[in-house]
Amino acid sequence: MNAYLAAPPGPRTTDASPATREPADGGLRLFCFHHAGAGALTFARWRRGFDPSACVLPVRLPGRETRLREPRITDAPVLLDELDAQLGPLLDQPYALYGHSLGALVAYRFAQRARRAGRAAPVLVGLGACPPPHLPTPLTDQYDLPDTALLAALNRYGTLPSYMFERPNWLRTLLSTMRDDLRLAASLRALGGAADPYWDTPLDCPVHVFAGTRDEAAPAAAVAEWRRWASGPFAQHQVPGGHFFVRDTALPELLAAQLRRSGTGQGAAPLSEPST
Repeated sequence: MNAYLAAPPGPRTTDASPATREPADGGLRLFCFHHAGAGALTFARWRRGFDPSACVLPVRLPGRETRLREPRITDAPVLLDELDAQLGPLLDQPYALYGHSLGALVAYRFAQRARRAGRAAPVLVGLGACPPPHLPTPLTDQYDLPDTALLAALNRYGTLPSYMFERPNWLRTLLSTMRDDLRLAASLRALGGAADPYWDTPLDCPVHVFAGTRDEAAPAAAVAEWRRWASGPFAQHQVPGGHFFVRDTALPELLAAQLRRSGTGQGAAPLSEPST
């Protein structure tokens, strides 16, 4: 069984399963990467808005949910090598990537890693609630703050679910996970430069970026800067909500529509104009 997938890309068994079904030959696989402090359950309800030919595959990083006892990964090359080993064989038919916040960095770097390995390019890379690597972010470098200061920073930028304050035991676990996830985010952002300029090469596949209308951690102007990291088709979309708009219905509906427009790798339909 693939350790990174919330469920194998096989037939659907129950409505509670986070993954969907195996797509028909040539169907689309959509790999979804969660935000910091979260897990694959972020995407548990996503399958409802996608075509039957698509298979929604939430990716679960180590150290959370069913992988809680596994050590979390904070080094970008280690994670990308593992993702290529675990998910690379599943890139043998059309696929797309969506990542939210930390997951956006994972998705973008994984697309680069797949290209470096000579694998087929994704039909679309979706990046939500995340500034690109060349921009400073308010939280990435604050992983070593004391608990109270880190908690205040997370709360200040709306990157902490409000219900967590009512669950102190969960909150302690979340802060530990957040620290390591912020370390991973910093490592993903730091790839490239003179040491390995490959990571500075923009993707030439379609890139769509998504910004929440009330997201203070990743405002639309910052998210738009991903344009520098895309040498092919690019579109920007604004979605109602704050930093966690990934949990609402507008994003998966919009992403499903964009995948249909792209032909899920089977046609040459143009991508939509940026939405506002």
